[in-house]
Parts: sequence; structure tokens; C-alpha cells
Amino acid sequence: MAKAFASAGDMTEKTISFTEVGEGLYAFTAEGDPNSGVIIGDDSVMIVEAQATPRLANKVIDCVRSVTDKPISHVVLTHYHAVRVLGASAFGADQIIMSDKARSMVAERGQEDWDSEFDRFPRLFEGHESIPGLTWPTTTFSGRMSVFLGQRRVDLMQLGRAHTAGDIVIHVPDQNVMFTGDIVEYHSACYCGDGHFGDWGKTLDAIKAYDLDAIAPGRGDALIGREMVNAAIENTRDFVASTYAPAAKVAARGGTLKEAWDAVRAACDPKFADYAIYEHCLPFNVARAFDEAQGIDTPRIWTAERDKAMWAALQG
Repeated sequence: MAKAFASAGDMTEKTISFTEVGEGLYAFTAEGDPNSGVIIGDDSVMIVEAQATPRLANKVIDCVRSVTDKPISHVVLTHYHAVRVLGASAFGADQIIMSDKARSMVAERGQEDWDSEFDRFPRLFEGHESIPGLTWPTTTFSGRMSVFLGQRRVDLMQLGRAHTAGDIVIHVPDQNVMFTGDIVEYHSACYCGDGHFGDWGKTLDAIKAYDLDAIAPGRGDALIGREMVNAAIENTRDFVASTYAPAAKVAARGGTLKEAWDAVRAACDPKFADYAIYEHCLPFNVARAFDEAQGIDTPRIWTAERDKAMWAALQG
């Protein structure tokens, strides 16, 4: 019998940090768990990423209430993954915003992703009984849109495919701060199971072109100052490239998924083995890299059954 996924045994509650990344801008982080962002406008608050459950969303709300009593008017979701979106109901926001593509991915694979992640992340889904169902946006867009929180402009943009096909970033120009979702991580493994390796580097270039003063990444500590921002962007680039290249070489010579797994481990373990959720992400990353190297552009849908079959094959 295959051993459990690494995340299934991680039941230790994480220490929360709530870091100011710009005036009225905060990063909610928790030792490699999914991050959220907070943007305080003149009259209301925007939340970036809703957490996996209302239980976890309420921890974000508690932090918000420590700095402002303004109502939460908007929740922006950078992509469709269950651990990012299923807590949205707790915020009571007037608008829930995704890209058009992210909404289509909820329709196509949202329930399967929920079922898959529920099995993989038991700690994050404690209190799951309070989730009312799939999270659907009230507002979607393609390319770019701006939201005004009073006089504060917040730009929502699709800069390219990376972590998923529907990724967006959120830029606050008055502070030159960006909330990147899982396109950028800090000392946390990138989850690439639904990713686009060939596009990810170009999307990082588009982010880097903003010469940002701070980033609230998808996982890991807030990135404050251009040196830390650029180092995290380049480290993310290295992680993605170091995962794809060995798998692509194995695929090119007609090798097996297990051989790709061994090759990626040899390249990545020395550099990234101590990163948060590294062991959890690796099998999914290798499987997706192996598929993309064989010309499969659209990531195959992960189901709880596919998860287990893939993991058993790698263990065997």
C-alpha cells in the first residue's frame, strides 16, 4: 500500500503573521499555508484569497478587524483552487471577482479539485461542514479591470499562465505593491500540478517589469523591498525550471513517469527539499511536467482517484 501524501500527516497548526506591505496593505501568512491579502480603501476593504474554509477565513477577518472597522466589500480570487476559494462565504462581500478563465475552471473541475484537495489537506479542511458549496464569482473579466475603493485604485490583471491558466495578479499602484497568488512563492514549493511550465517564466518577467516595492506571495513570508522581491521571483523561476527540465529530458527519450520522478528529485532535492509543502507538491509537479513535455497543453483534471493512482505508481 502506498504511503500517504506528505500533507495528510501535517496536522500542526501554523503560526499566523499579519505584515504591513504598504500603507493600508497587509499580507496574512501562516508558515507556508495559503496566504491572503488585505487592501484597505477609503470606505471598504478588499480581500485577496478566501482560504479553504470559513473557519480559516475568520482568522483573516480577525486580523482585518485589528487594523480597521471598514466593511469588507470585495473578495478577489487569483485562481480556482479549493484551498483559496471555499472560505469566501465568511467575508459577506458584495462582490467576488475572478478571471473569466478561472470561473470556467470552477465549472469544469471545481468539484473534482475540492474532492482531491480535501483528501490531501485534512488540516486545512477542518470545519468543512460550514462550506456552503463551490464558490462562484459575481464578477469576471478578461485581461484587466480596475476596482476603486473610494479613491484607491486596484488593478486586477492577467499577465499570463503560470500556476493555472486563469491566474490573475492584483496591483495597488499608489504603493507599487502586488498580490501575486501562487505565481510567486517564498521558501515554499510551487504547486505545478495545474501549471504551465512553458509560460511561467514569461509571466514572472511581466511581474518583474513592475519593479515592485513589495509582494504578498501565494505562500511564505511577505516580500518587502526590491532586493527581496527580485530574489523571490528568480527563486520561483529556478524552482519551476529545475522541475521541468529533468522531466522533459526523460519524456523526450520515452522514459517513464517514475524515471522522471527520480530525475526531478535529483535536481530539486539539493536546492528545495527544506521548502514548505515540497514533498506534497513534488509528485503532482512531476506528473504535470511529464505531461506538458509530451505536448499535453491543458492540465488533466486531478481527482481523488487519480491522485492515489499516480502516487501508487511513483511509490512502486
